[in-house]
Formats: sequence, C-alpha cells, structure tokens
Amino acid sequence: MKKVTKLFLMLCFILSGALCYANCAAGTENKKGEGTPIEVKKEAIHGGTDKSNTIILSIDGSALTVAFAENLGQVDIELTTASGTLMDCFAVQTPNGIILFIPNVGDYIITFTLPNGDVYYGEFTVTE
Repeated sequence: MKKVTKLFLMLCFILSGALCYANCAAGTENKKGEGTPIEVKKEAIHGGTDKSNTIILSIDGSALTVAFAENLGQVDIELTTASGTLMDCFAVQTPNGIILFIPNVGDYIITFTLPNGDVYYGEFTVTE
C-alpha cells in the first residue's frame, strides 16, 4: 500500500509540474520573447546563389544573435555604427553561431563577407 501511495504522489507532483511549465506558471518563459528578427540583405554577389536566407539575425535588448543555417566556411564579420564607426571585426567558422553584446544604444550595421566575396548586411537598432 505504501508503494502505491508513493507512486500516486510522485505522479501527482510530476503532472502538476508539467502543467505549470506548460502554462508558464513556473516563471520559466522568456519575458522578452525570442528577439526581433533582422532582415539580411545582399550587398554584392560575386557569383553563386543568394545565401541571405542562411544568415539568421535577431536582436533582444543589447544581445545580437547570429546563426548560420549551413556551412559557409570562414565568414568575416564587421560591426559598425550607422555613421560608419567600426565597433568590432572578426572571423567565425560556420555553421557555428555567436552572440554579441552591444553596450550602447543606437543604430548599427553588421556586414558578412563570405569566402567567395559575397557581401551581406543587416541593419538594426539597440534600444536598451
């Protein structure tokens, strides 16, 4: 009888936890959402196909998330202000993603140069 009681109580705890999680009552939901998507535009294509849909950008507060949907090789990334001031410049091996924290509010442009010379960019605003 004790085993049946323990089993019943365990199932009740698990079920109540699952229901709280499903209804976001446990406080585990993301309050800000998944971030605001940023449109990636092509600047110069030197041959090949358009890869703008393989670069996924979103901004959530001051966190800029960059993800690559496929292996593009080593991609050079340059972050500048809208006025052209260089903020950061580095290379990343795809398909890895990165998160950049931007400390100042303002308008920014992120530029991606693929190994074949194709250039893509995204414009965004940091408000927090």
